[in-house]
Order: sequence, then structure tokens, then C-alpha cells
Amino acid sequence: MSVIPSSSLPRQVADAHVDALIELDPTFGTYLGLKESAPFLPDYSPEGHAARAALARETLARLDDAEKQPGADSDIERRCGRLLRERLTAELAIHEAGEDLRMVSNVRSPLHWVREAFTVMATGTEEEWAAVGQRLRAVPAALAGYRSSLELGLERGLPGGPRATRTNIDQLTEWIGTDGSWFDGFVAEAPTGLGAALGEAAGIATGALRALRDWMRDVYLPAVADAPDTVGRERYARWVRYFNGTDLDLDEAYAYGWAEYHRLLAEMRSEAGRILPGASPWEALAHLGVHGRHIEGVEEVRTWLQGLMDEAITALDGTHFELAAPVRRVESRIAPPGTAAAPYYTAPSEDFSRPGLTWLPTMGATRFPVYDLVSTWYHEGVPGHHLQLAQWVHVADRLSRYQATLGMVSANVEGWALYAERLMDELGFLPDPERRLGYLDAQMMRACRVIVDIGMHVGMEIPADSPFRPGERWTLELVEEFFGRHSGHPAEYVASEMTRYLSMPAQAIGYKLGERAWLTGRENARAAHGDAFDAKAWHMAALSQGSLGLDDLVDELSRL
Repeated sequence: MSVIPSSSLPRQVADAHVDALIELDPTFGTYLGLKESAPFLPDYSPEGHAARAALARETLARLDDAEKQPGADSDIERRCGRLLRERLTAELAIHEAGEDLRMVSNVRSPLHWVREAFTVMATGTEEEWAAVGQRLRAVPAALAGYRSSLELGLERGLPGGPRATRTNIDQLTEWIGTDGSWFDGFVAEAPTGLGAALGEAAGIATGALRALRDWMRDVYLPAVADAPDTVGRERYARWVRYFNGTDLDLDEAYAYGWAEYHRLLAEMRSEAGRILPGASPWEALAHLGVHGRHIEGVEEVRTWLQGLMDEAITALDGTHFELAAPVRRVESRIAPPGTAAAPYYTAPSEDFSRPGLTWLPTMGATRFPVYDLVSTWYHEGVPGHHLQLAQWVHVADRLSRYQATLGMVSANVEGWALYAERLMDELGFLPDPERRLGYLDAQMMRACRVIVDIGMHVGMEIPADSPFRPGERWTLELVEEFFGRHSGHPAEYVASEMTRYLSMPAQAIGYKLGERAWLTGRENARAAHGDAFDAKAWHMAALSQGSLGLDDLVDELSRL
């Protein structure tokens, strides 16, 4: 760990933690844009997890001392200290419960972290491609460490979910391919002189994928086949804290999800009538899928999404936000095959040499309905994830590297992105029923996530006023049926989302609950300032305070 003076303040302790964590997990360094991290991958073995836990405990001890120093009670030090303590405590609770040993998911696991690290590597020079080759040769050790963690999990009676395991096996099979692997395709763009060495390295990495796939298929899946996919109340509570930065009243949150469901259903019915009189919302969405405006072609949709973000930046900058030049740069990309179905975002490097990136998984499609894209790209790009996370990077020198990067709380950023969708509706950027019904469908999906995620993992009863199976208790079959009835997405998307909720418990609830926190903070600030409330100033102050868990977010937003 970096040596810091005994009189250090919380921000210095936080930044020393980042430096030490990068040494243990070089993929974090890659996301930050540090070239010295490029050749390496983390140790995902039990020993690697133990080393990261030991670092967290050491940092917490240093934070105890830092918070006693003169100046530690300033707003900027206080916020950093609160975040660092909350995050590390939540991470340790996950580690000590053995969750590191059962980490199987279609979105969030060492498998995905290894591959995604390559997608954000710099590849503009021969030196950078040489680092790619070194990292490719590190893949077998990283995946062997992951396998040893899963093996220890089996020994300790901590199985991963069977549904996510089957999905992982399918994903690995797709990455391995039949006419060349994903790694082979990745190095195909390398300079000619490096082709042979990189091709050999890609073959080594692919062999590691194949070995892990075969083990998961032949050994791990049979061992976990009878394990539950849901996690139960105790495990769920730990994941609530980890992903949301709060300890929820689950009954209240579940009731809130249902209240939002009923509100949105009424709005959707009204909007659907403007598209197809007498139709249900999902009949209207199906109609739009065939007869609504659409983009034809994969490159064409990437270009269109780029234009949508550029248009939003031009319209919002100077009117509702004040955007620095580096923040104005964001690029749309097509996600590599074998990812989950949902779009996602990658934050810029610390020096903005790599801009913020939005990623669209095509799932083999070549035709893309507009209703399904507009509010989603307001969420992923501008004014959603990109404006928040790029602004954090821009003001990192005023915060700490930890607050601007690794200390991210999922519900904070997903809540902001859902708030951003609602803000664009408030500002009139969804003027026609086609785009607005797509926005409401996206909002409904987030309300349904609160209902089904809590409902299935904790075993909630469906309330008496539900139009769907009132009085019954959630089963996976009921969840899939309910979600399918209340989504404009195709069946494969719904199936992918289900696997995600099962393997990332309590993450999906953070969108709606985080949005509620942002809305509450804004209304509290508006009430405090009265007619003097300046929404643009509030937005920029809110986006410049770094990450916070939901416990702290409403309090800090209300003060602005």
C-alpha cells in the first residue's frame, strides 16, 4: 500500500487505497487509462480475494485515524470519508460471507471482467499491442484462479446459481466460436508484423476459455444443478447494501415498486391509445416494432445513436448543464457478441484519451425500432451515465480518485441515469407518442424490477390489488410470465434479464430507488431555495460531488 503521512486526511487515504488496489487488480488501472497496468490481469483465486480484503481492512484502520485529524470535518473530506467507509464495509461483508466463491453471472463475474478489460485497452501503437499480447498470455492464470475460487465454494457448500452457470457455459461457447474465437477477432486488427505473436497469444487465451467451459459444463454445473437460483433474505440484505449503499425496508421498497407500477400503467394506457386506439400498451409497442420508425443496419444504428447523443449535448449544454470540453466527447459502439442483452456504458480514462463509450448489444438483429432506443440512450449516454461519470473524472482533482472512479455506488449512477430519462421527458425531448411510450416502457421495466427482484429473492406475496395472480407467492415461472407480459422486449431479452436479476441480487432495484433519491433531493433543494432555485446550478453541483450511497445521497443533494 502507498506510504502516506500519519496526519493524512480521508481523501489521501482514499487515493492511497486506489493505488494499492490497482496493484492487486490491474483491470482497474486499464479503465483509468494507466498503461503500466495493461499487460496484467488480477488474481481471482481465494488468495487474491483475501489480499483485497486485507487491503480494505488496512484502509479502514487508516481512515479511523484520518477522520480524527484537523480539517477532516470539511464537506469534501467528510463526503469522501463517508463513501470510503460505507463501500469498504459493504465489500468486506460480501467477502466474509463467501460470495467471492460463488460468483457466477451473465453480466458480473471474473469471466466478464477479463474480456471487458480488452475492449478498453489502447491499441494505437505496436507497444500497446505488445501489452495486449502479454495480457492474453495472462488469461489462463486469471481463469485458473477463478476456477479455484469456485472449487472452494463447492467444498464449503456455497454454490453459484444453476441458471447463471448454464448461461456462462453458453457465453463461453460463443466466445470460443467455431471459425475463430473472440480473442482471434480482437487481434485481427493488429499491425501485420505482430500478427503471428498475437495470434499465438490469442490461441492461448482461447484455450483457457475452452478449459474453463468444459470444467463448468462437466463438473460445476452437475454440482450446482439442484441449488436454488434465488438467494433468500439474509444474502439479499448484504447485496442490498453492496449495490445500493443503504439498508432498505424491503416491505416499503416492494410496495413502492407496486405503486410505480400502477402509476405507469395508467400513463402507458393513455399513450398507447394515441398510437393504436383500443390497444393495450404492449399491443401498441408490438405495433411500433413492425410499423414504427426504425433504423436498418448495424453501422447505421451506431451512427444514429451517435447523432442522438451529439444532438442532446448541443441542446443541453449552456441551458440545463455546463459541460467542459472533454465531457462533450462520447462515442457509440456496438457491443462484442456474447454479452448480455442490455446496453451499457464505459467511463472515460482519467486523462480522457479514451472517451466515454456507450455499447449496443445487437443480439444478431439488423433492424432497430426507434421507440426502444431514444430514452435508453438518454440513460446510457447524455444526460445519463456519460454526463455523471465523465463529470466525476473532470472534477477528480477536487474530489479524490476514489470518489470519481472505484467508489461508484450502483444505485447512485443508475438512479441518476433513470432520473435523466425523466428529465428529458420533463424538458420536452419525447414529444411524440412513439418515443414517449418507449420511455414509459423503460420506466415500467424498472418498476417491475423492484417488484420481481425483491419478490422472488425474498419470497414476497403478490398484493391483492395486483392484476396478476393476486395472493400468490412469487416463483421463477411467475416472474418470467409477469415480466414478459409487461415488457415490449423480445423473449430472449426477458430471459437474459431474468438471469441477470438472479445472479446480481438487489442491483436491479437501484434504478427506481436511486431515481427516487435523486427526485427527493431535488425537491428538498427546491423547497429550501424557493424561487431562487437554479436547476442548472443544482445539476452541476450534484454531478460534481462524486459517488454516494443512497443513505447519504438524499442528505447531500438536499444541502445543495
